[in-house]
Amino acid sequence: MSGTPTQRDTARTADRRTRVTVLVALAANLLIAVAKAVGGLLAGSPALLSEAAHSVADSLNEVFLLAALRRSRRPADRRHPFGYGKERFFWSLLAAVGIFVMGGCFSVFQGVEALRDGAEESFGGYVAGLAVLGVALLAEGASLLRALHQVRRQGGVAAGLRDPALRTVVAEDGTAVLGVTLALAGMALHMATGQVVYEAAASFAIGALLVCVAYHLGREARDQLIGEAADPEASERIRRLLAGQPEIDSVEALFSMKTGLDSALVAARIDLVPGLDSERVEEVAVRIKRSIADAVPEAAQIFLDITDSAARESHESPAATGERGGA
Repeated sequence: MSGTPTQRDTARTADRRTRVTVLVALAANLLIAVAKAVGGLLAGSPALLSEAAHSVADSLNEVFLLAALRRSRRPADRRHPFGYGKERFFWSLLAAVGIFVMGGCFSVFQGVEALRDGAEESFGGYVAGLAVLGVALLAEGASLLRALHQVRRQGGVAAGLRDPALRTVVAEDGTAVLGVTLALAGMALHMATGQVVYEAAASFAIGALLVCVAYHLGREARDQLIGEAADPEASERIRRLLAGQPEIDSVEALFSMKTGLDSALVAARIDLVPGLDSERVEEVAVRIKRSIADAVPEAAQIFLDITDSAARESHESPAATGERGGA
């Protein structure tokens, strides 16, 4: 893991807190998944079975996130010279796929089955199911409060939700609270009216909610996996620092890419002033790299390409200017 000892200690502390948060969510989801599944089978409730699938998906995703926390902090080696930081994004992508397939699709399926076949329920079973959902709401709420507390400890929403593992837990717990509320409403309306359409609607709503959350989490992970640029503020600090060096005539291009949660690769193509000999160029390059590392601690790898102004055309590329492409 790159960075100064203080930065590494801070990262390890944040990881330990995130691991505790994930373990709390995992324990809650495992217990709730069993209770929801038993209650759903006894009551024949599609909404409750949808919530059981939701909790199973969340439990599997927490296992993915624990793997991300353990594997992403491994040091760089010959096979992976830039480290394993992107493992965090990969496992978060798998978690998003799990939410979509196991949670969203199964919930929609349950809604379709309820509309097609109706529901043969015992309202005695429904009373037990409502009790299960009430306990689940308390457990999911407690897990969500734990995750939000950690977000605040790590600097608020903007800083805390940079961590894809913590962001996924917050999204899962938030949707779990909303999903349980929808299931409660659907079951209560079914009991009050005798119309299964209310529970089917709750299952569809839970499925749509999970698909939406999975899409947004997956899109974030995709952007980071394919090579998302460093934060614009950090890139601008680097550009200003380079432009302020007396030996640099112009900055032809500046590229950056996140290689982990708190590490980035920086590459700059610069045109030096005329008249510098090779030894002087080497001294300047070393000093500039140190200045960048001091100004932007997440810049774990820094590369300088000494060129001439004929390379200016690269400055117009989307990667150099910061423009975004694609859908």
